[in-house]
Amino acid sequence: MNINRRWVAIGAAIAVLAAGGAGIAYAVGGGESEESVSGPDAERAKSAALDAVGGGTVSEVEYQESGDAGVYEVEVTRPDGSQVEVHIDGSFDSVGTAADDDSAAGEDDDAGEDEATE
Repeated sequence: MNINRRWVAIGAAIAVLAAGGAGIAYAVGGGESEESVSGPDAERAKSAALDAVGGGTVSEVEYQESGDAGVYEVEVTRPDGSQVEVHIDGSFDSVGTAADDDSAAGEDDDAGEDEATE
């Protein structure tokens, strides 16, 4: 009888630790998810991003969920070779730009943050 209770207690402790670990992972990740998108919405986000930075080549379109709202993150390589990530809201308006954080390590990731484009 004591052995069965011990196994139940061990199983319960493992379940509690697993649930705690999952909660910590979710909290550290901020509860945000990011996924590549395609289709008509991706095409509209690409067009808006290219308009915002004055042209270039789109390498990736992702949708970043954050709370109640989300933004499209469009990675653009400009004609001069620089890379920028353009943030597009659900109305397909540009809400900001940032240096592409997937580019070379060690660069200032905030360089170009919210830069004005004409």
